[in-house]
Amino acid sequence: MKLATLRRIDELQEYINDIPEFARPISIAELVKYSKQAFYNNNPEYYQLPNSQERTFILSNAKSSAESANLLSSYVDSTGQFARITTFMKDTETERFDRIEEDLLAEIAKIFPEDRYEVTVTGKALVFQKGTKYLVRNLIISLSLAVLLIAIFMAWMFRSFRMILVSLIPNLLPLLITAGLMGFLGVPIKPSTILVFSIAFGISVDDTIHFLAKYRQELIASNWKIKRSVYAALRETGVSMFYTSIVLFFGFSVFTISSFGGTVALGALVSATLLFAMLANLLLLPSLLLSLERNIANKETLRKPALKIIPDQEDELEEDS
Repeated sequence: MKLATLRRIDELQEYINDIPEFARPISIAELVKYSKQAFYNNNPEYYQLPNSQERTFILSNAKSSAESANLLSSYVDSTGQFARITTFMKDTETERFDRIEEDLLAEIAKIFPEDRYEVTVTGKALVFQKGTKYLVRNLIISLSLAVLLIAIFMAWMFRSFRMILVSLIPNLLPLLITAGLMGFLGVPIKPSTILVFSIAFGISVDDTIHFLAKYRQELIASNWKIKRSVYAALRETGVSMFYTSIVLFFGFSVFTISSFGGTVALGALVSATLLFAMLANLLLLPSLLLSLERNIANKETLRKPALKIIPDQEDELEEDS
């Protein structure tokens, strides 16, 4: 309730009030202004902080009236050491929000020196924005880690850097298409929509590994004939990839009939991403294998894996005998 502190609070409120995204702030300074206005027969011209001569009786009157109406607890704690300035913020884009936060913190540091005052910015809007940034950062880390682990697995399975690129391109392209679709349609990044990339990437990679494993088997069986191996692998795995993708597409599409917007966005985006991933695995992946041909399909590149899952026929005959 010191007059110098009230003036600092009022100065910060005036700055907040000038930002169009903020509503009019409320604090203990407003209560003191109302008290002075009431003291002068409710004259609007006296809606201001008291001067040094009025400070004693105006502040004591404001404190007593606030305590009787239990208003002081909404703006000042019981010890009288912590005050709160409350305002509301409209829905704002991330870039604009970051600029507002940066300017607000700079103004707070100027009005309330850190060596004398401790100011904390909080609220639902700030927490939600920080949470979304945290999720986006973790999404990038998790996707990068998933790509790295899958690249290591492909390198161990095929012993070829080119095959790593061939296997990752059909899986990363649907994610980029979905991200562009979200930007075009104005779908924001939030906890419900951020799960799309991890879910779709995991399902898409499963189809890719299934196809490439069959392709490698066909290469060995056909004595490294690329076209025959690609067509055989597509004939063996293409139908199952198509059916599983269609089932998952309609399964996630059920979410679109929900009344919750986040669930609707999740279902629609995952369904679209799975559709793009199916097309990439059925069209783009065989096309890459056929176009690169001898550069990736030879005995030196596709050596035998370290782990033999299916025994050779000769080994089975020896065991039977």
